[in-house]
Amino acid sequence: MLGTILTTVIAVLGTLAGTAVSGRYQRRAAEHTERAALGEALRRDRLTAVTELAAAISDHRAAMWLRAEAKLNGTAPDHLADLRSRSHQTRSSVTRPLVVLRVLITDPAVRQAADAMITATHAMRGADTNIEVLIRARQEALASHTHFVDVAAAYLGTTAR
Repeated sequence: MLGTILTTVIAVLGTLAGTAVSGRYQRRAAEHTERAALGEALRRDRLTAVTELAAAISDHRAAMWLRAEAKLNGTAPDHLADLRSRSHQTRSSVTRPLVVLRVLITDPAVRQAADAMITATHAMRGADTNIEVLIRARQEALASHTHFVDVAAAYLGTTAR
C-alpha cells in the first residue's frame, strides 16, 4: 500500500513538473514570437520612413528644377509664383518623413546621408543663375539621393537579422 501511495505521489509530482516546464517553454516561445513580430514591424516602419523621405525629396528636387528652369527661361511672374508655391509645398512635405526617419533610425551614417541629400536638394535654389550651374546642382542632388538610398539599404540589411 505504501508503494502505491509513493508511486501515485511521484506520478503527480512528475505531472506537475511536466506542466510547469511545458508552460515555461510555451511562454518563452510566445515571447520570442512577439519579439520577432515587433522587430519586423520596426523594420517595416524604418523602410517606410526611408522610402517616404526619398520620394518627398525627389518631388522637391523636381519642383526646384522646374522653378529654376522657368526663372532662367523668363517665365511669366504669375506662373513663376505658382512654381514657387509648389516648391514650398514640396519642401514642407519633406519634414514629416524626415522626423519619422530621425525617430526610428538613430544610425549616424543614415542621418548624415539624409541631411546631405536634403542640403544638396535645397542648394538648387541658389543655382538658378545659369543652366550649367543648375544642371550641376541637380546632378549633386541626384548623387546624394543615390548615396542616401545606398546607406539606408545597407543599414536596413544589417538590422534585418
